[in-house]
Amino acid sequence: MKLTIDIDCTPQEARAFLGLPDVEALNALIVDEMTERAKANMDTLADPEKFMAQAMTMGGKSMEAMQAMMMAAMSGKK
Repeated sequence: MKLTIDIDCTPQEARAFLGLPDVEALNALIVDEMTERAKANMDTLADPEKFMAQAMTMGGKSMEAMQAMMMAAMSGKK
C-alpha cells in the first residue's frame, strides 16, 4: 500500500508547525554582511594576482589544509 500526502504551506508555516526557529532575520544579516565584504574586496576578487597573494598570506596552515584536502579528494579518502 502506498500513501501520498501533499502539504501546501509556506516555509514560515512549516517552521512554525515543526517548532523550528525563524532564522530569516539572521539570514538577512549574514547576506548583508557578505555582500558588504564582497563589495569591499571586489578589486581583489577581480584580479587573480591580488587574490592569490591574499590567499597565500592567510598563513601556512590554510595552504597545508588545502593541500591535504586536495590529496584526500584525489586518493578517495575522507
